[in-house]
Amino acid sequence: MESELGLIEQSFNSRYSLWVQEALSELPDSFTITDPCLSGHPIVFASKGFLKMLGYSKSEVIGRNGRVFQGPGTCRRSVMEIREAIREERAIQINLLNYRKDGTPFWMLFHMCPVFNKEDGRVTHFVGVQVPISRKPRRSGRNGVNLCEEGSRMNDIFYGSCRKEVCSDSLVELGRVQSLESALDDADDRGLEVEESCEASDLEKTRAATAINNILSVLTHYSELTGRLVCGKRCSLSGVGLLSSSLNISLGRIKQSFVL
Repeated sequence: MESELGLIEQSFNSRYSLWVQEALSELPDSFTITDPCLSGHPIVFASKGFLKMLGYSKSEVIGRNGRVFQGPGTCRRSVMEIREAIREERAIQINLLNYRKDGTPFWMLFHMCPVFNKEDGRVTHFVGVQVPISRKPRRSGRNGVNLCEEGSRMNDIFYGSCRKEVCSDSLVELGRVQSLESALDDADDRGLEVEESCEASDLEKTRAATAINNILSVLTHYSELTGRLVCGKRCSLSGVGLLSSSLNISLGRIKQSFVL
C-alpha cells in the first residue's frame, strides 16, 4: 500500500514539480485532486481543509475513490450527474450530502472541473472543491418528510448503498434514475410536497468558483516548471484519437484484471 501511495504522489509531483503540494497546502479551501488516468480514479491530493472537515488523515484518503465519503443518505441522482460530468469531461456544481469519518452527514456544495494537458487536450486531473452549506433546508413535505432524505431511503431500497461501485452502462443507470423519479412523483401524488431540500447560497457558489480558479492557477504555474503545461480549458485538439477519462479508467481496470 505504501509503495502504491508513493507512485501516486510521484506521478502527481512529476507533472507539477516537487513544490506544488506545499503551494496547494497553503490554500485554505477544502478540495481534492483526482487522477482519471489511474485505475479507480483515485485521490492524489487532499487539502488540509478537506482532511479537517471530514476527519480523515492524509494516508486514509490518498489512493481512495471519492465514493468512500458517500453514504445511505447520499442522493443517487446527484452521484450519477457527477459521473456523467466526468465521462463528458466538463465542470459541474451540485449540492451533495456526504459523510465525515465519524459517520456524521453534512450538506456541501461540490464544484468539480477537469484539468487539461495544454499540448494534446487530454484530461490529466479533476479538481473537486467542497464548500459546506450553512443554509438549512427551506421546506419539507406536508407530512414533515424531507424530500431528499425520502428519496435517499428509496434509493437504498432500489439500489443499495452508494458506496457500492456501479459497473453497468450509464444509459441503463440513467434509466433507473428516471424510474426513481417516477416513484418520487407517485409519492408526491400521495401528499409529499416536492421542494428543494437544501440549496447553496450565491456566496457559497462564489466561494467554490473562486477556490477552483485559485487551484487552477497554482497547477498552471507549477506545470510550467516541468514543461508539462496544463490549463482549465481544453486548449488543443491536435491529438488524434483522444481518449476520454471514462475510457482511460476502463482501460486501467482491464489492465489490472490481466494476470501475466
